[in-house]
Amino acid sequence: MMEHPAVMQRALPVLLGIALLLGGCGGGGEMSMTEYGERIDAAATEASQRAEELFADGVWSADVTPRQLQALLERGLREIRIPLQEAVDGIDPPAQITDLHDLMWDWHSEFIAVEEALAARVGETEHSGEGWTALSESPEVAAYRSAIAEGKQICDGFQARLDATAERGAFADTPWIPSEMKEVIEAALGCQWFPEDPEGVYRYPPAS
Repeated sequence: MMEHPAVMQRALPVLLGIALLLGGCGGGGEMSMTEYGERIDAAATEASQRAEELFADGVWSADVTPRQLQALLERGLREIRIPLQEAVDGIDPPAQITDLHDLMWDWHSEFIAVEEALAARVGETEHSGEGWTALSESPEVAAYRSAIAEGKQICDGFQARLDATAERGAFADTPWIPSEMKEVIEAALGCQWFPEDPEGVYRYPPAS
C-alpha cells in the first residue's frame, strides 16, 4: 500500500476552501446590498458545517485509495458544489456587485466541470506509486491545478476590484461599506484555504 500524506494534506484545504464558496440563496428580483451580504454570510456558515460533516465521514488517512478519494470528490460535488451552483444561478445580484458576482460564480461553474473530470480520472488510477505518479502528471490534474490558480488570482485581486467599484461611487447609497463586503466575500470564497502553490496539489511524489 502506498503512503502519500502530503498529497492528501494539500487536497484537504482546497476541498474545504471550495466548499465555502457559497453565495446568497434564493431569488425573486434584485436584492439590496445588505441582503446580499447577509445571505452570503449565512450560506458560508452553512457550507462550513456541510464540509465538516463531509470530512468527518470521509477517508483522510495517509494510505487513502484512489476509489476512496473518488468517492469523496463525488460526494463533495453532489452534496455541496452542484446544489450550490443551482441555487446561485437563480440570484439576481445588486447592480453594484454584478461584475464581481459573475466573476466568482462563472469560475465556480467551470470548476465543477474540472472537478468532475478529476473525479473520473482518480477512479481509473492504480493504487501504486506508478498510478499516483500518472495521476499527478495527467491532463485532468493539470486542469485542476490551473483552475485553483485562477481561483487564487480572483482572491488575490479581489481588493483591487472592490476598490475600483467603490471609486465609481457604487456604494454611496448603501450602509454596507466595502470593508465589510471584503470580509464577507473573502470568507465565502474561502480565500484563506487556497494553497500558496497550486502546482503542489495532488503532486506525487510529494516534495520533501
